Amino acid sequence: MSRSLDLGCGRTPKNPFSADEVFGVDYGVRSDLPPNIRLADLVVEPIPFDDDSFEFVTAHDFIEHVPRVLYNPTRRNPFVELMNEIYRVLKVGGAFLSVTPAYPNSAAFIDPTHVNIIAEGTFPLYFADGAPDSPWARIYGFTGAFRRVSEEWRGPHLVTVMQKIPVA
Repeated sequence: MSRSLDLGCGRTPKNPFSADEVFGVDYGVRSDLPPNIRLADLVVEPIPFDDDSFEFVTAHDFIEHVPRVLYNPTRRNPFVELMNEIYRVLKVGGAFLSVTPAYPNSAAFIDPTHVNIIAEGTFPLYFADGAPDSPWARIYGFTGAFRRVSEEWRGPHLVTVMQKIPVA
């Protein structure tokens, strides 16, 4: 039985991998959420699920809202911390899908809540095996390891799929 987690899902988690069970995490003050959705502010809180819980983690129009740097009260790297959390909850061999408006498309900049501008290469170079000394995010505290499966444009969105691999 496969399980998928959709980050920033609202009331309805997406299920592009057709998993048997679908869960979500959203931020907000809601009391009417279904039991498969948990509340958490993923900028400052961990993903509220156990290690190795999911075959799939998805983030549709979400990653661009997670700051790269935050002073709270000391310097933190919420985007890197979130990538560590995604790695933690995925099973080895599991897939992470990000669908985000990206540079150079203007959709990456129009929304004033977009604070994390993604570009081609962000995921493969910083979180996967896309450069000789990858992943570059190690210097910022990234402890996981991914293999890039694909990265392509769909309109203004950069669609990236990465697979969790064991840390070398």
